[in-house]
Amino acid sequence: MAGEHLHAQARRIITGVDADGKSCFVSDENTPVRLAGPGNTKCDIWRATSIPVAYDDGAGLDEGVITEPPKGGIVFRQTTFAPDTEWDKSLGYSDSKGQLRGTVSAEEADGVPGFHFTESVDIVTILSGEIVAVMETEEKVLRAGDTLIMRGVKHAWCNRTDRPVTLQALMISASG
Repeated sequence: MAGEHLHAQARRIITGVDADGKSCFVSDENTPVRLAGPGNTKCDIWRATSIPVAYDDGAGLDEGVITEPPKGGIVFRQTTFAPDTEWDKSLGYSDSKGQLRGTVSAEEADGVPGFHFTESVDIVTILSGEIVAVMETEEKVLRAGDTLIMRGVKHAWCNRTDRPVTLQALMISASG
């Protein structure tokens, strides 16, 4: 179904300590930080401004989706990509850059729009579907259960199937 990715949600359950000092659940909801666009839907599940993290640090999760983690921090994100055939990637990537906070370089390389990099090491696990990770020199197909370690390099994502693909990424602030 076209546009199926637009309905993607990430359920976030947060634990804490109650007034009696006992462990408890403090929240159970779809993540409130969500950005749905023509090519993908991003849900920022958790953010930390520094490591180590204080147990009660919510790190501004009401501030909207950010491009990369804060310096010295992390972002844990779930993204669902639409099939490439459902949207104009060249137009979509230039439009979406203005909706994200942070720094990112996005361009077209060898006819593939959306090449970008972030100042982070990203641990990316495919949850469902199949996606192509495109580097400047080659590409690899990733399927459910595969994990990619992205170390601040230029890359693009292509969903050449007819179904949405969902992945999760832990983005760790880095420098090169």
